[in-house]
Amino acid sequence: MNVLLLGASGRIGRRIASELLERGHEVTGTSRSGEIDEIDDPDFEAVAADATDADEIASLAADHDAVASALGPSDDADVDVLVEMAETVVEGLQRTDTDRLVWTGGAGGLYVGPDTMLIETEEFPDELEPLAQAAIDAYGVISEADDLRWTYLGPAAVIEPGERTGEYRTADRQLVADEDGESYISMEDFAVAFADELENDEAVHAYLGVGH
Repeated sequence: MNVLLLGASGRIGRRIASELLERGHEVTGTSRSGEIDEIDDPDFEAVAADATDADEIASLAADHDAVASALGPSDDADVDVLVEMAETVVEGLQRTDTDRLVWTGGAGGLYVGPDTMLIETEEFPDELEPLAQAAIDAYGVISEADDLRWTYLGPAAVIEPGERTGEYRTADRQLVADEDGESYISMEDFAVAFADELENDEAVHAYLGVGH
């Protein structure tokens, strides 16, 4: 596939790019500056893009088979831009024939009980609530785009750089945790899950939790 990867300069974005390239896909990676470090591959092109400009998104997406997003706010004070970017990406794609979208979301909107999302638990850090709520609101925007084949992937409660084992579990709108209640995924294995979903199209119109 020829994939447009939005937010390719971040820690998760770079790992998604590397995973896709290892699988033989062509990747156009975007960042605000157009500079993306640590990726050197003839099938990778780095470009500057404004993820709040629907015209720009439409122009870039038009020549690609799918759009992948690892977008995030540049700082904690600007978390609401995540919702604006979701609106922009959806609008941009709706102007093209490219209808496949896989989005890196958050864990806060995943359920840990019948009526309780992770963000609603006492253990959820107060300082992360604004970002988590913005990610939930962004999901609300994406989930209304019935004309797009979207998938929203939420990581485990803890996601950090680690080992690529190639192993993970998914659950529909549920936080993935082990038998001790620990919820963890390495960024490398999240990238594996992301690339698998982009390739197999098995969870269209779904919000999946991903964890070990």
